[in-house]
Amino acid sequence: MIKALRGMKDIEDPRFLKIFDTTREIAENYGYSYIETPILEETSLFKRSVGESSDIVNKEMYQFTDKGGNDVCLRPEGTAGVVRSFIENKHDRQQSAKRVWYFGPMFRYERPQKGRLREFHQFGIESFGEASVYEDINVITMAADIFDALGIDYTLKINSLGCGECMPKYRKKLVGFLNTHKESLCEDCQRRITQNPIRTLDCKNENCQALLKDAPKITDNLCEECSKDFETLKKGLENLDISYEVDKNLVRGLDYYTKTTFEFISTEIGAQSAIAGGGRYDRLVEFLDGRPTPGVGFAIGVERIIELVKTNDKRKGIYIGVMLENALEFAQKKAKNLRNNEKVYFEPKVKSLKAHLKAADKGNYKKAMIIGEEELKNKTFFEKEM
Repeated sequence: MIKALRGMKDIEDPRFLKIFDTTREIAENYGYSYIETPILEETSLFKRSVGESSDIVNKEMYQFTDKGGNDVCLRPEGTAGVVRSFIENKHDRQQSAKRVWYFGPMFRYERPQKGRLREFHQFGIESFGEASVYEDINVITMAADIFDALGIDYTLKINSLGCGECMPKYRKKLVGFLNTHKESLCEDCQRRITQNPIRTLDCKNENCQALLKDAPKITDNLCEECSKDFETLKKGLENLDISYEVDKNLVRGLDYYTKTTFEFISTEIGAQSAIAGGGRYDRLVEFLDGRPTPGVGFAIGVERIIELVKTNDKRKGIYIGVMLENALEFAQKKAKNLRNNEKVYFEPKVKSLKAHLKAADKGNYKKAMIIGEEELKNKTFFEKEM
């Protein structure tokens, strides 16, 4: 028997569609339009955007050479492909805001575990062309609205990663601290000192986490503009009654983030875990050869939250069945007419009344409409509220 590959699963969960419908509706209410980018992209796209020092590029990408000799990979995340599309379609030349949402599969070759698969799904949004911190607040508010609509409790953590002016100065201080404690760091963090020292703050190694509590904090080294924006961010969230915690060690796992960064955390899926994350990436469009364009966005891991989504067991729709062969045409036409306004299931098999009612109950339908010999004669149905 051929089975699905390890870390890849079939989806038959109605909560998946509920997440899709909820995220789509809220994104469109915020003025975002839909985009679908290819699942297969050039590997260089992710090396240049995500960063060659990231675990995604170093360890996790499904990368191969295709029959044309091209170095390609299955997309490990959504933002880079959307930015590639933004530049390729010359939206960076229009000097106007563009806001898009996406929903689809991503691929990373990592050890499968609960909430983490090799093929997983993300809902994400990207906002281009607006540098104001109020757009950051708008984006965070959208994510909060989605979790509220899905009935998911969360803790919001925020931080600032600074800009091109304050980040280099902070990086120099951090590297000095890391070099002083280099021998106590894990191998990955020792490598990150030269490649991307900020990523050490994201290390999950317990010894490193304990050590890094004393590391210099970026929020203590922000320039005047970044400090002002961070204060505006906090006041804006408070004004909208959105609770938050400042996490001075919070960084994103990808290289392209600047200034605002945030994560939504849930403790309902076992260990404390991020269910969404994002932030500002004002340099990414330029990194990929586009015109400098500010950007901000976030992504939600669908498999991370699906177990947290509250289901609605309310009965819906109508079940139509027949008890004799020559009633099929009449019943099927009735089903077609009712579908204009209602969810309707037509059962083409001839069954007894008891069998039809059992099937209607099992299918969670609110009403059963059954036609037997007497009903066919009078062009009526036996109806039962389920």
